Amino acid sequence: MSTLIKILIAFFLPPISVLMTNGFGLQFLLNILLCILFVLPGSIHALYLLLRDR
Repeated sequence: MSTLIKILIAFFLPPISVLMTNGFGLQFLLNILLCILFVLPGSIHALYLLLRDR
């Protein structure tokens, strides 16, 4: 999948992005918690996880 599409998914649907990159686990649950609190921290967390692997 294109990096641009992955970044857009991480920004608009952070839990889906984390699920695609890391699978179901601690990072996914943490991202859901961050998205419940406010969407921006969840997006930042998803972008961090996505770009960390590069």
